[in-house]
Amino acid sequence: MLKKQGKDAEFQGLAMVDAIQRLGVEHLFQAEIDAILQRQYMMVPKTHNDTDLHEAALRFRLLRQEGYYVPAERTNRFKAEDGKFKKELTHEIKGLMGLYEASQLSIEGEVILDEAGDYSYQLLHSYMTSLDYPEARAVEHTLKHPHHKSHPKFLAKDFVTNLQGANGWMNELQELAKFDFTMFARDEPLKWWIWSMTVLTDPSLPEQRIDLVTISFVYMIDDIFDAYGTLDDLTLFTQVVDRWDIAATEQLPDYMGICFNALNNVTNEISFKWASLGNTFLIEAKWFASGDLPNSEEYLKNGNLSLGVNAVLVHLFFLLGQGITKENVELIDANPGIINSTARILRLWDDLGIAKARNIQVQTC
Repeated sequence: MLKKQGKDAEFQGLAMVDAIQRLGVEHLFQAEIDAILQRQYMMVPKTHNDTDLHEAALRFRLLRQEGYYVPAERTNRFKAEDGKFKKELTHEIKGLMGLYEASQLSIEGEVILDEAGDYSYQLLHSYMTSLDYPEARAVEHTLKHPHHKSHPKFLAKDFVTNLQGANGWMNELQELAKFDFTMFARDEPLKWWIWSMTVLTDPSLPEQRIDLVTISFVYMIDDIFDAYGTLDDLTLFTQVVDRWDIAATEQLPDYMGICFNALNNVTNEISFKWASLGNTFLIEAKWFASGDLPNSEEYLKNGNLSLGVNAVLVHLFFLLGQGITKENVELIDANPGIINSTARILRLWDDLGIAKARNIQVQTC
């Protein structure tokens, strides 16, 4: 099926690629997917007059998320002369869902896609109460969890549930996905394993996933700083990590000594990253102890590091063992923009979540 030709086969190929990715089994068909998308990209100039919103939006999204350049202006074909989307599109539920999904890959300044996202969201949201249950559930899932901003391993079950009238190849893909997920999930005894599985989803990296779980020490150390240790003990602990001195653990409380010894056993080669992370935790502890809160710039500068993103990425870099050169190591040490930007986004997102949770707690007291 992945190699068939013809207009209907071309759309079915797109639909199959979408299903494979949503079921989280794309690693099994990467060569076939690459071939389909390459062929679809070559066809883009010939699809200028296509009027099927669902197919056009699906092609746009799949190509964009794979890195192909597809201009946002291609959505203009679905607009009337007054610049508004054509009225006949208002009841194309699948097309509107595809348009909303495609709009999630907009680049800053692409007003056309921003308008498409707002337009499709408003219409789909307004139809929720009038659709039958399966269709309403599928629409709600799309609006809450667009593919580009979600993880297929967590949403594959919902995707299967939302399917209606699945055909032969879809049924076979579902069976394959169930088998693949079972293999994938066997190394998941506890919740701390979950996040390493979302970072390294490739089934060929089981050892790296197991090794990456060691970064879960960040949870333990964060709790020590946030909820248990005194400021004096925290200062001493940070100094011991800074020096990475096993002998100095005798000066620590027992629980801190146990934590450091375990940390030393698994991360000795990258101790400087843990030392840096410990220092950022200590800075936050001193802020709260003194009541002298930082300005936003100081907070974000320290917060980007205290979140542990740099430590996570350094672990990943060495675990994967690809592209390890002196220049790349120096680049990571310099905290390049891509790491800082990732850390800042996660820091603000985490803080917003904590603030929301605390607000709920206050309201229920």
